[in-house]
Amino acid sequence: MRRAVSKNLYIVIAGCGRLGSLLANDLSKQGHSVVVIDRDESRFAELSAEFSGFTIVGDATEIEVLRRAKSNQADCFLAATNRDNVNLMLAQVAKTVFQVPIVIARIFDPSHEVVYQQLGIATISPTRLSAQAFQDAITQSGRGQP
Repeated sequence: MRRAVSKNLYIVIAGCGRLGSLLANDLSKQGHSVVVIDRDESRFAELSAEFSGFTIVGDATEIEVLRRAKSNQADCFLAATNRDNVNLMLAQVAKTVFQVPIVIARIFDPSHEVVYQQLGIATISPTRLSAQAFQDAITQSGRGQP
């Protein structure tokens, strides 16, 4: 069960793939102001008809694109591209240059978590989450649960 964030936030999402579009749709539905950045304009087709945010076609690694997204006003920045190194760089820029209070980056390689932690950047690792889900399923199966 997901809890909605109580305050309306201004959220910038870098990457509009499966994760970025899902986040953008859900957060927009919750009433947050959302801006999604992606280099490929066709990716925005994944956004629902109810998505009330904004889209920016551009490379989020370019400072000018982040400025157009008003990253300096963001309450939250989500680095959700499919490349760990890009997400690390975006998270660092959001945190240090634009001083975004909440910065979260997706990382695929769990061994990169240490670097992010040293920089004070929160991470979500689909690899680690999947491994935990598999282990939980094994434990539940051992108890006769499906």
